[in-house]
Amino acid sequence: MAVRVVRRTTEAAAKASATRFGDALEKTLGSEGGASLLLIDLDNLMVLNQDGGRAVGDKAIDVATKVLAAAGKAEGWTFGRIGGDEFALLAPGVPLESAFLRAARLREELAAALRKAVPSRFTATATIGVANAPRDAKTAEQLMRKADLALYAAKEQGGNAVGLPPGEDMVLKSSYYSSAQLGRLRSLAERLKKKEAVLLREGLDDLLRKYERA
Repeated sequence: MAVRVVRRTTEAAAKASATRFGDALEKTLGSEGGASLLLIDLDNLMVLNQDGGRAVGDKAIDVATKVLAAAGKAEGWTFGRIGGDEFALLAPGVPLESAFLRAARLREELAAALRKAVPSRFTATATIGVANAPRDAKTAEQLMRKADLALYAAKEQGGNAVGLPPGEDMVLKSSYYSSAQLGRLRSLAERLKKKEAVLLREGLDDLLRKYERA
């Protein structure tokens, strides 16, 4: 039975997208390698619709859809709209930390695009919840629930943020590296065409070898 991912929407296109995404999620988790799941929710959409009119809210949704679909295509991830203002990206074989860091950049990309799309008197941002299988969950339903909890936790902190499932004990590199260092790491990874996580492992191996010989 396909995992239920349809949220708060009656739009046929969104329902079809959610169904396709649910099928892809179950298929991916049925294979080896695991996956990370990003759930994305637009902040303040109700305010946009009420104070700016439905056209403003629809514009925000359209812009977010384009940004997220493009990101999914670039990364080779599966994209789906699973609700009125909720979206999902499925990243096969991507560990939690790598998914979190990409989500952090994606949040910035969304904020920049939304800032251009809506009138300046409004604030339009997005919140993202990230979870990983098998780290946080074993089944598609569990993974959706964990990512949803991560999203809710970030919303509780004011939104416009990236959250992890409650109780996640991973120490993210963004917690102890400066933004300048992360920027240099990202540039180096792009230049060498390597993943950031690979470069970090190389650096850690060098550090361990240095002090193990001491």
